[in-house]
Amino acid sequence: MLNKLLEWICGLMGAVALFAIMALTFFDVGARKLLSNSITGSLELTELLMVVVIFSAIPLVSQRGEHVVFDSLDGLWSTWAKKVQNALVHLLCAANMLGLAYLMWKLGVDIAAQHETTAQLKIAKAPFIQLMALMCALTGFLHLGMVTKPPTELAEGEGVAL
Repeated sequence: MLNKLLEWICGLMGAVALFAIMALTFFDVGARKLLSNSITGSLELTELLMVVVIFSAIPLVSQRGEHVVFDSLDGLWSTWAKKVQNALVHLLCAANMLGLAYLMWKLGVDIAAQHETTAQLKIAKAPFIQLMALMCALTGFLHLGMVTKPPTELAEGEGVAL
């Protein structure tokens, strides 16, 4: 149930942001060709929406084990070694993602205190940085939950994320 909720929320966020990028690009190019005038701040909006697309996908990629995988030597390792590798990789990923989440959240708080905005549209930057932090934290907790998951439970074609 939690997996479905995660997929629904993150998937919806990413899909809506990607659709918005597509629509913005369509209308921006149309305005440029037909009216010889671009939509003000379209680059800024695209950059902010890309943040949403990328960071909403990270928890889903981790949950599904769809990271880049180096598994050429997996056939040579014992079951015990694969379990240890799986646990170590997930612990390392969790530590990195939670550390990154902490640093991003701190940065978001600092930027919010300074009231930093984008140059043209004056959109506050802090909520986007804090969204990045939340998605990294969620990903870190997902990796913590996968530490004890046996490598044999991984679906066909999946491996340990490196």
